[in-house]
Amino acid sequence: MSNTLTSAAGPAADLGQARVPGLLRRLATMLYDLMLLVGVLVVAAAVFYTVFNLLTGREAITGPARLLFQAYLLAVIAAYYVYFWTGGRQTLGMRSWRTLLLRADGGVPAAADALRRLAFAALTLLPLGAGLLWVLFDRDGLAWYDRLSGTRPVLAAKRKRKTP
Repeated sequence: MSNTLTSAAGPAADLGQARVPGLLRRLATMLYDLMLLVGVLVVAAAVFYTVFNLLTGREAITGPARLLFQAYLLAVIAAYYVYFWTGGRQTLGMRSWRTLLLRADGGVPAAADALRRLAFAALTLLPLGAGLLWVLFDRDGLAWYDRLSGTRPVLAAKRKRKTP
């Protein structure tokens, strides 16, 4: 397996030399994505509620329908991350903060990699963010969920501006 980072903007670089984003950049990325994801969830919830209301005539989502609604919202969250992590290797927040997601071998994450990363992130962030705070102590600057999922974020090269 190759240990290279291939960028759409340039030649391959040694993955071992690729810089990993620090804690503050990771937090900024998470906050940006959280704001975007809340907007996506509001729209998704409105769609679900509208369809539910049209089909049942009820205004309150209760009982089994509530469980279905919660599962639907979890699926929307998973789809958001899987789509961005596998498609362009970046969520919109990661793009703003110049961060790419790669597999540990330097490859593009597959859907299974993205789902594994999301599941491990949810589990390791529960104990007061300990899984993320680990980047302060890890020799490679990786979080618990990076290591457990076999993925790693790296800083993308700055895009060169075209001059007239």
